[in-house]
Amino acid sequence: MNCDTKTPKPSSRRQSVTAIVYDRRGRVLSVGHNSYKKTHPEMARWARLAGEPYRIYLHAETAALAKCRGVPYRIRIQRFDYLGRPVLAKPCRVCSLAIRESGIKVVEFTCTDGWTVVEL
Repeated sequence: MNCDTKTPKPSSRRQSVTAIVYDRRGRVLSVGHNSYKKTHPEMARWARLAGEPYRIYLHAETAALAKCRGVPYRIRIQRFDYLGRPVLAKPCRVCSLAIRESGIKVVEFTCTDGWTVVEL
């Protein structure tokens, strides 16, 4: 699979997380990136429902789901360090709730030894 990533500069302390939502046929429906400055009403709602109301800043998964037009089937979450090595990008409780609520069936995310695939 071809994955477009935004690799942060070596001096960057924060790592970029990218989430890509696909339909059942593998077509890209939306792409989202984490933000340390932006939020979205859906992010705030999912955070409250997950019991973590302080997690209002936009996560890549919720950004992609908020922009999604179509029926989502799979989400791929990726994070790489500045050398291009995969880093754990497992969805947090808030994002897991949003993913389940959206009806997504397959979740893929990077981990230190490659990719993990979870079928819901």
